[in-house]
Amino acid sequence: MIAVVVGTRPEIIKMAPVVLKLEEEGLDYTFIHTGQHYDYEMSKIFIEELGLPEPHYSFQLKGETPGEQIGEMIIQLDKVAQKRKPKVVAVQGDTNSMVAAAIAALKVGADVAHVEAGLRSYDWRMPEEHNRRMIDHVSKYLFAPTEEAKRNLEEEHVYGEIFVTGNTIIDALDRYLPLAEEKASQIEVPFDEFAIVTFHRAENVDNPFTLRDFVTILERSPIPLVYPIHPRTERRLKEFGLWERVKNIKHLYLMKPLGYLEFLGLLKRAKIVLSDSGGLQEEVTHPKIRKHILVLRTSTERPEAVKAGFAHVVGTNPVVVLATLERLLEENPPLPERSPFGDGRAAERIVKVLKEAS
Repeated sequence: MIAVVVGTRPEIIKMAPVVLKLEEEGLDYTFIHTGQHYDYEMSKIFIEELGLPEPHYSFQLKGETPGEQIGEMIIQLDKVAQKRKPKVVAVQGDTNSMVAAAIAALKVGADVAHVEAGLRSYDWRMPEEHNRRMIDHVSKYLFAPTEEAKRNLEEEHVYGEIFVTGNTIIDALDRYLPLAEEKASQIEVPFDEFAIVTFHRAENVDNPFTLRDFVTILERSPIPLVYPIHPRTERRLKEFGLWERVKNIKHLYLMKPLGYLEFLGLLKRAKIVLSDSGGLQEEVTHPKIRKHILVLRTSTERPEAVKAGFAHVVGTNPVVVLATLERLLEENPPLPERSPFGDGRAAERIVKVLKEAS
């Protein structure tokens, strides 16, 4: 039996093609939602929107610190594992939920299968970097999205078996883009041409100097901006006395956070992207999106997007960011027709291995 564990919305999106393929193949599996970021009701709506079955198990966490949450998740996942006795536990990515699931799997004698293995930023300020390395080194099956990710794993001499599968985000976009465009067509934006902005990482928004630089970038942008603002960022802007400056930017349209499908549709309409997100660096490479993205970080765990010309790692220095933005808008360099993250058949390859393993 295969257990599939998700906790955050990006994990649900990236595991959706795997879950749907398991359903299609009629394989025995258990779908578990750990509730890391969102309460169950919100996640339930989201899971339904993606056409996924309701999770067999879902937890409501009480802990507030990462340590408390990981501890709770391990206890809850251990109870499920004792009951269901999975042979393989499939996890995706690099969050605390996935660390908890991997540890719980090991302790009940199940094999860990890591979807999106081998990503490396070499930036130890990022909790995700610690998490993904730990998971990779305890996994028996490592599903690397690219050859570069495979090389990272080989250089670290991981003990598990490595499979290059492509990234399931491309599978997900193949499936959900038509629905996303339909939903986004109902969203009114006051600009014909705009850049879409996201900015939420703790190492960025919790630093008042970095956040001040970000506000300067918004103020001086040569293109109108649409910004579905993350609650954490809004709180920090208010806390650091920057909120009034942001509200007074005429060419900035602030929105509440959007659902995945609405955001995806809006992304397709945008001219260019400014973001500190990891997943967006993959999504912009889809053949039906194909956008330049300015990565508002000093490192990336997705160098494939940089090499292919989609991603530009610019940090948050306003001079560097604005110069790069102006150049890209002026030159509009051509982008590849194909994504460096695969052909949309990652879930098929992953499920084939899981089927043999279970």
